[in-house]
Amino acid sequence: MGSIGSEKLRFCIDRGGTFTDVYAEFPGQTEGHVMKLLSVDPSNYDDAPVEGIRRILEEYTGKKIPRSSKIPTENIEWIRMGTTVATNALLERKGERIALCVTEGYKDLLQIGNQARPNIFDLTVSKPSNLYEEVVEVEERVELVLDAEENPDSLPVVKGVSGEFVRVAKPLNEESLRPLLKGLLEKGISCLAVVLMHSYTYPQHEIAVEKLALSMGFRHVSLSSALTPMVRAVPRGLTASVDAYLTPVIKDYLSGFISKFDEGLGKVNVLFMQSDGGLAPESRFSGHKAVLSGPAGGVVGYSQTLFGIETDKPLIGFDMGGTSTDVSRYAGGYEQVLETQVAGAVIQAPQLDINTVAAGGGSKLKFQFGAFKVGPESVGAHPGPVCYRKGGELAVTDANLVLGNVIPDYFPSIFGPNEDQPLDVNATREEFKKLAGQINSYRKNQDPTTKDMSVEEIALGFVNVANETMCRPIRQLTEMKGHETRNHALACFGGAGPQHACAIARALGMKEVLIHRFCGILSAYGMGLADVVEEAQEPYSAIYCTESVQEASRREAKLLGQVKQKLQEQGFSEEDIKTETYLNLRYEGTDTAIMVKRQESDDASAFDYTTEFVKLFQREYGFKLQNRNILVCDIRVRGVGVTNILKPKAQNPVSGSPTSQCLCKVYFQSGWQDTPLFKLENLGCGHSIPGPAIIMNGNSTVIVEPNCRAMITKYGNIKIEIDSTSNKAKVSDKVADVVQLSIFNHRFMGIAEQMGRTLQRTSISTNIKERLDFSCALFDPDGGLVANAPHVPVHLGAMSSTVCWQLKYWGDNLNEGDVLVTNHPCAGGSHLPDITVITPVFDNGKLVFFVASRGHHAEIGGITPGSMPPFSKAIWEEGAAIKAFKLVEKGAFQEEGIVKLLQYPSSDDPAHKIPGTRRLQDNLSDLQAQIAANQRGIALIKELIEQYSLETVNAYMKYVQLNAEEAVREMLKSVAAKVSSPSSGEEADDSVTIEEEDYMDDGSAIHLKLTIDSKRGEAFFDFSSTSPEVYGNWNAPEAVTAAAVIYCLRCLVNVDIPLNQGCLAPVKIYIPLGSFLSPSDKAAVVGGNVLTSQRVTDVILTAFQACACSQGCMNNLTFGDDTFGYYETIGGGCGAGPTWDGTSGIQCHMTNTRMTDPEIFEQRYPVILHKFGLRENSGGAGVHRGGDGLVREIEFRRPVTVSILSERRVHAPRGLKGGKDGARGANYLITRDKRKIYLGGKNTIHVEGGETVVILTPGGGGFGSPL
Repeated sequence: MGSIGSEKLRFCIDRGGTFTDVYAEFPGQTEGHVMKLLSVDPSNYDDAPVEGIRRILEEYTGKKIPRSSKIPTENIEWIRMGTTVATNALLERKGERIALCVTEGYKDLLQIGNQARPNIFDLTVSKPSNLYEEVVEVEERVELVLDAEENPDSLPVVKGVSGEFVRVAKPLNEESLRPLLKGLLEKGISCLAVVLMHSYTYPQHEIAVEKLALSMGFRHVSLSSALTPMVRAVPRGLTASVDAYLTPVIKDYLSGFISKFDEGLGKVNVLFMQSDGGLAPESRFSGHKAVLSGPAGGVVGYSQTLFGIETDKPLIGFDMGGTSTDVSRYAGGYEQVLETQVAGAVIQAPQLDINTVAAGGGSKLKFQFGAFKVGPESVGAHPGPVCYRKGGELAVTDANLVLGNVIPDYFPSIFGPNEDQPLDVNATREEFKKLAGQINSYRKNQDPTTKDMSVEEIALGFVNVANETMCRPIRQLTEMKGHETRNHALACFGGAGPQHACAIARALGMKEVLIHRFCGILSAYGMGLADVVEEAQEPYSAIYCTESVQEASRREAKLLGQVKQKLQEQGFSEEDIKTETYLNLRYEGTDTAIMVKRQESDDASAFDYTTEFVKLFQREYGFKLQNRNILVCDIRVRGVGVTNILKPKAQNPVSGSPTSQCLCKVYFQSGWQDTPLFKLENLGCGHSIPGPAIIMNGNSTVIVEPNCRAMITKYGNIKIEIDSTSNKAKVSDKVADVVQLSIFNHRFMGIAEQMGRTLQRTSISTNIKERLDFSCALFDPDGGLVANAPHVPVHLGAMSSTVCWQLKYWGDNLNEGDVLVTNHPCAGGSHLPDITVITPVFDNGKLVFFVASRGHHAEIGGITPGSMPPFSKAIWEEGAAIKAFKLVEKGAFQEEGIVKLLQYPSSDDPAHKIPGTRRLQDNLSDLQAQIAANQRGIALIKELIEQYSLETVNAYMKYVQLNAEEAVREMLKSVAAKVSSPSSGEEADDSVTIEEEDYMDDGSAIHLKLTIDSKRGEAFFDFSSTSPEVYGNWNAPEAVTAAAVIYCLRCLVNVDIPLNQGCLAPVKIYIPLGSFLSPSDKAAVVGGNVLTSQRVTDVILTAFQACACSQGCMNNLTFGDDTFGYYETIGGGCGAGPTWDGTSGIQCHMTNTRMTDPEIFEQRYPVILHKFGLRENSGGAGVHRGGDGLVREIEFRRPVTVSILSERRVHAPRGLKGGKDGARGANYLITRDKRKIYLGGKNTIHVEGGETVVILTPGGGGFGSPL
């Protein structure tokens, strides 16, 4: 690779977690110098990048440079580096000791976050630890001034940065803050993260805190308003925490790095790679922009060397490492996101859109419940795979070794006690033989006539499953943005990626794989291709119109001047600076903003951002909103200092055939094949190599599969043409292929997930789009659940009864192009706001499967806004109730019919007219989004049928259900062995019986008699003795209890099994008709889904002795008037378990919906959120303590109707095994004259402006008797 002329050395360095890669350019040489060394090797050197530079300088100058002396810089022109220092500090929680400064009343804001659980089936609710040690609440408050609002306190109104008007309700109290900051310094904490309410538009208070802290001796202060001036306090605060936590660590590392060079380093251009793919000098390299430093180099590397040079197709970047794989996309411009999560920390800043999946060379291989499993656990670098000679476990690397994809002779001999032995093939084969015994024994039990699988077949099976695991995020990355995966080329790099490239490309329908000649060090090489980037951003809140465009242009000009000046200070001339301008736009009433880039045009002032916004919105979401204002949220500019440093150099074509080094045996789908091995350095432009073949590219092994062809391009890279034949699954009449079973589990689950993403993208309501209150699933032709993407647990398994009801109702009257809609509890529904849309799918006139989506509509009519009435006594009071209706009939949308059903709910009492939906257009839009989600699922299943045949897909729909059934049977057998209260009678040895009971706040009993057959692995859930239907709305349809049972079983299995009908096959549920768990079709049920479901879950889990009771409630709050409605569920305390404390302030069990950010809450609704935090000491005491509930204090700024629907206000969440009960919840109204009024658990009130509602949610029960 050549470059522009220079008399000095240039260094590109990627300091990774395991290895540090160095690419250096020598003056006058066309070929760069490559070096790879261990990132951490304290017995030999302190710092790998410094050591790499030292060794290369010694080689170049011929002079010895002792490690104890400073590195001379007279021969260095520039150094560019990406580093994982920040990422590792975040992963290992080894950052700086920091404290958080936050507005009074928000002490626990970042700990609560959006209140959703990371993994809904994890009873321990493991959350990443906080980055801060202490929290300081700052006496200050800024409030937004709403349109046409009176100013009761006559406080001065100020125009904020965003153009919104604010008033300082409480000025910053520096005198009260000073001693608190002093206390932090005395504890040894000298770094602060500051996030104050509405500082994105009014940063003055944050700036004053910074000034005070620095004057007192704090060494670093990260202001949320300076780092990411965008509305949303939680992600802004988390970003400030990450920055405060990491920046000092980075600064310490960089100063240490710089100190290793002589004083001439000041004349050397030293730059560092940021997460957005741009370079920054040391002084501007900060923590929140550093976490994707290394992966960003790889994206720059493949995009700048392959796109437009080797192919015109858009590229999918595929970087497979030891523990994870990074996936990205490039189509002529860097795809960026403004918010991402790394190591449990949310970061809001421009960064490349890089998706990481937990599958790599070190991913663990397991055979579990009759299926192959790869990851997500990793064997790590130590002990590593079996072949590393450290007593490790089988991993993907071992499978590749057995198959001949990894050649020990071409792999460094760095293993064994003296670190001089090669990879251990024999030990790996022995471990695979042991696993083969287990797998073949299982298969013989299933089908005695089956032929044993060989070690190689098993290893190949695991590689195929690993490939499917990595294909899933690639499909999501492309298709959720409206792109066809097959139209891309796969740009493959990283140590392990080229071994899997052909198989992954074929599975995705791609025809082309590109592997850069420096694929093993592409992240380092990318540093030399990157540009220097400066960004500036500020909030601007306005409706897009002529006036706001003029104001935006004025602000753009100011920000452009700032970034240009910063680049000019770094030595860039005007002609070397390119600028980009963006407006962050969204439709009014939605929360989905798109950063729209100004397109190049002759007349810049004539560019209409809205045209581009509508085009982007329609491509990504599939529709556009008519007659809806477009709002400006933010203005962003990006200045790029173009460097043009490394340039690819074309090679001269070579003649003659390539010569192989040797023949190796490699195992492919058809068996062992003699495969020639070539070295890339011996190949030249024009060489063509048919597969099978191996090309050794440094330490990277490129596998060219049979029927594929590799060519060396004019720039020395490898291009592989992929054949289009797909591997058909073999169908057995008796049993599933254990490998294909895992692959189909992935494919079915991936389809349900993509349906969910389509629904989230195409919906417009907050409930579905932001709170994620929806579920999507696919079903076999009998209505049996095949895969359910787990979004909201209360929907789990429940939709199967809905589909079965519709199938029975419509019978033969289902046609191609029909779409069904229902929400009635007696038709398998949960409660009326949850509307289910079902699409039957036909193949040649035969019904072959169903897809369905269920979403919570914020308004469906009924006696109160929000359709969650606390006092409903009959179903018709709760809104529109639809048992069966064809929303689409033979392809025609039945708008008139659905509008009539939604607007005119039927009433058994003609004297009482019940209001219809108050948000008809939102209902229609969301129903169309649900239809679109179903269509996505249909298209994906049809692709699957095209690939594998209808017979195969149908067979595996049954097989995945049998697989889940087996997992639940095994779990029930193990639980029966643990529970020590056998039933009396003859079958005492084979079954155990447990009885459990709990009460709703009105005294209604839920009684469970649970009998587990330990021999057969079956369970009988008998709810006899449960109270009858109640004259209230906490009656729960049978589908809700079934969902609670399937949720509890999945939590107890604690393995990633598919959620399908098989989970309930070993289970019998008896619910007495007429009980409040099986009410009549006239009964009110709105509370059953959100309250009773939680109590049923508590009863089941305490019967299994799994954990103490959680808050047992969803704390449903709705408020609104004729112009708007708002709905939220509020988290609480989780129950403690045998080995864990309950988690505080989080959604428990049957819900996992998100909480609206406090700033968005105050910006969009007439409220002031005075307090949102943990309810201290509300969790029950015990050996393990229950989680604390939450406190939410909301002042209303104008008259509204408020409804609260809650439980656990009378009966406390119970402890287990001697643990104490959690605190009961409570709801209060604080009137304007300061009276405190208890509201009970269920109430609807008319609240005046200036009145406050306070909600205290229950804590979780403790586990084990406290000392």
